[in-house]
Amino acid sequence: MKRRRRREIEVFSLSFLDVVSCGFGAIILLLVISQFSEPRVVEQISRDMTAQVQELEQKKKEMQGMSRVINRELISKQEQLSKLREKVARLEAELRNIRGRYAAARTEQEAEEIIARQLESARQKLTDEMRQLQAQKPVTPKADAVIGGVPVDSQYIIFVIDTSGSMQRFAWPLVRRKMDEILRIYPHVKGIQVMNDMGDYMFSQYAGRWIPDSPARRRAILSRLVTWAPFSNSSPVEGVERAIRTFYSPDRNISIYILGDDFSKGSIQAVVDTVNRLNRSGRRGRRRVRIHAIGFPVLIKEAPGSANIERFAALMRRLAEDNNGSFVGLSGL
Repeated sequence: MKRRRRREIEVFSLSFLDVVSCGFGAIILLLVISQFSEPRVVEQISRDMTAQVQELEQKKKEMQGMSRVINRELISKQEQLSKLREKVARLEAELRNIRGRYAAARTEQEAEEIIARQLESARQKLTDEMRQLQAQKPVTPKADAVIGGVPVDSQYIIFVIDTSGSMQRFAWPLVRRKMDEILRIYPHVKGIQVMNDMGDYMFSQYAGRWIPDSPARRRAILSRLVTWAPFSNSSPVEGVERAIRTFYSPDRNISIYILGDDFSKGSIQAVVDTVNRLNRSGRRGRRRVRIHAIGFPVLIKEAPGSANIERFAALMRRLAEDNNGSFVGLSGL
């Protein structure tokens, strides 16, 4: 009995060892197989990852290119928007200007209509005797009418004004008054221009061209004259020469009005010769540009011993005489 039990124990022990040995063998085999296949798997995974990285890099470059294109288009659209905004601003400014001119035109038209109605009413109140006198002596001025010794037949007028310190300090209120009086003797002309004795224009936007005549333009000239004070060398020569060179035309009747008090430098004869050369005569021997002059007695009061007073008077008298105009020397300020 005892022997049989021992044998059974030995058989069990051998089987257990076999199982353990087989298990270790299987593990070793698995390790060998896994180690043999691992480099290929890693290599495949590496290739797949590299391809994915390259694909992502390509997509990144494409997105960057699209971003640059979109940015350029955005900048272009912003520039177009800015230009459109500027254009809209200009158009709005032009619209306001047009509305202002339209309003001013309506005001002027209404004033003219009121004046016309008043004139018509006044005509209706004329007595028979006044009508007869009116019929015997027409009130319409002739083409070569003369007011105060000054011919007023020109269709275009140019003012050349001395803006020197002496004129500004002592004669400016009188200058403004005389400007208003001269404009009044020309009820309507085709063009006006204003420059100083150096040839600088009062309104730069009308440099080299005529200012259209209208009541609003005349008011603007007189208003601007209050503070207008460009540099002056107290000599009207530059302004007169520039006026003739720029605006002379054989088919236009032009009058130049010189307003000043002084001729500080230069030769009188040289100025006369230059003006004679520029202001040529027309077919009938008359010069197309009349030159009138108004002398302000500033230096008579402030510098009575100055020879420039006589030089100015002599030059203006000669220019007016040679160019079908008139010279008026004022006696007081």
